[in-house]
Amino acid sequence: MPHPRIKSALMMLVSVSALAQPRAIVLKSARMFDGHRMASPGIVVVVGDKIQAAGPSAVIPAGADVIDLGNATLSPGLMDAHTHLSMDMTENWQQDQLDAIQKTVAEQALLSTQYVKKTLMAGFTTVRDVGSSDFMDVGLRNAIRAGILPGPRMLVCVNAIGATGGHCDTTGFRQGVFGKETGPENGVINSPDEARRAVRLNVKYGADVIKTCATGGVLSLGDDVDTPQMTQEELNALVDEAHALRKKTAAHAHGATGAKRAIRAGIDSIEHGSFLDDEALDLMKARGTYFVPTLMAAQGLRTHLEKPGYYPPAIEVKARAAAAAVNQTVKKALAKGVRIAVGTDSPVYPHGHNAEEFRLLVDLGMNPLDALKAGTSVDAELLGVANRLGTLEPGKLADVVAFPGDPSQDIRQTEQVFFVMKEGVVYRNEQRFIHSNSSR
Repeated sequence: MPHPRIKSALMMLVSVSALAQPRAIVLKSARMFDGHRMASPGIVVVVGDKIQAAGPSAVIPAGADVIDLGNATLSPGLMDAHTHLSMDMTENWQQDQLDAIQKTVAEQALLSTQYVKKTLMAGFTTVRDVGSSDFMDVGLRNAIRAGILPGPRMLVCVNAIGATGGHCDTTGFRQGVFGKETGPENGVINSPDEARRAVRLNVKYGADVIKTCATGGVLSLGDDVDTPQMTQEELNALVDEAHALRKKTAAHAHGATGAKRAIRAGIDSIEHGSFLDDEALDLMKARGTYFVPTLMAAQGLRTHLEKPGYYPPAIEVKARAAAAAVNQTVKKALAKGVRIAVGTDSPVYPHGHNAEEFRLLVDLGMNPLDALKAGTSVDAELLGVANRLGTLEPGKLADVVAFPGDPSQDIRQTEQVFFVMKEGVVYRNEQRFIHSNSSR
């Protein structure tokens, strides 16, 4: 038997170790969506930053803090695969363009702290940010990760990569107004070798994902919305280099020709896809390419088009064409079984309204539970984080949100998030029914 003093010391160590263990938090609700299916009741046990147990049969530990959310649905933290959280759009398009070149980078970055907070409070705990400037996306990601700012977990791209004069380049201004001509260090490329260099530069400076512009865009000056802007060889090199460096890839692509080049190159997702044809959709289905239709962007375009003169004439024509085409494209994608992931193109609409994407998908024929999957477990697979996020199960990071009622019966309940937890930290709780479970 150990000496009494040794025994006493061991007991003290055990006691100190027990005190060091974080107190369990138990979330209870009428039901839960675990990332795949609905169950009732909803119980999630959180210890530290991880989920310890989840599901109707989860055991509530003695002494746990219990947060009873009542007639609500628990869900994994929502995800948005297509955001620009260092940008904003107001009711004046021309002023927005001026703001982008008149406001200092520091001012733009400070304003961005509001956008990331709004996104988190809407229940979106993970986003993929696919276009920024001046490393603002990297700065936001790092500040959020360090706990300095409240915001969603961010996967960033540094510079979106595209061709000279294309959607990923700055166009519509006189030559030289922004200094020397853009190049790979700005994400602007004109050969397979330059594509590889641009990927390597992005990764060097902190990119989690590589984003490219395979076609023209709606809100860029000087290009058509559906024209291809990258050669097959350039896209092949870009995707090959990104995947060699273990980075996922995403292609902005409205037009079918550019999209098919990206799909054949092995791109992980097609963003927007307004004018995808049957061949493109069939290729996506066969190759497992994800489709991120950004329906909220189309809704934002329609809203702005109701204001005469909001866009310059050239952009207005493109906006009307894309907004008119995308709904039918998504219906065809659903019919063919293409994997659809949730992404919104924030801020083409106001920040914090990301969850309206679920309703738009359901309106086009998607089952409500499939829409929820698209914004949780499916997005997690696309983003490459399914090993730690996207579902409510033991060992996953404790990203949990709650909305009132049952979103499988009314998908718009997702727009009423009232509880947000990210990595075990509660950022929003409008119920506050907390008690201690003292049962033994």
